[in-house]
Amino acid sequence: MKVNIDIDEKHTETSITIQASQWSEDLDKIVNLIRKRKSRRLFGIEDDQTVLLDPNDIDFVYAEKRKVFAAVKNKRFEIKMKLYEVEEILTPYHFMRFSKSVIGNLHLIQRFELSFNGNLCVYFQSGNKEYISRNHVAKVKEKLLTGGVTNDD
Repeated sequence: MKVNIDIDEKHTETSITIQASQWSEDLDKIVNLIRKRKSRRLFGIEDDQTVLLDPNDIDFVYAEKRKVFAAVKNKRFEIKMKLYEVEEILTPYHFMRFSKSVIGNLHLIQRFELSFNGNLCVYFQSGNKEYISRNHVAKVKEKLLTGGVTNDD
């Protein structure tokens, strides 16, 4: 692997370009490492208490009635952010969009079931379940098939 660094005052902001013939697990790790550097903390609210949430414990995050919630095992924590803001923070932790109102943790998926309408029902290791809409099924499958998720990280 070759690394080029160009330090010059003409650059107004830091930019990273990766050139490769194909996507690899190493590239996935590099991108996740870079993204984690800028990630912020995620806080959830339950019973008037603010709790620091570990992204690796969150099954999925969803929007319902103009509020955003994180599903962690059998608990639901309200997050005082927009869903797209939470998605930006959680993308480096192997979260992907499942539908217009749901992002899910690919690391915690246990199994899938195909619904008659083309959606996928996803079962998480905790017992929670959520649906991936038809519009997002192909992207999620591709991410899983290309090695975007491994259990030995």
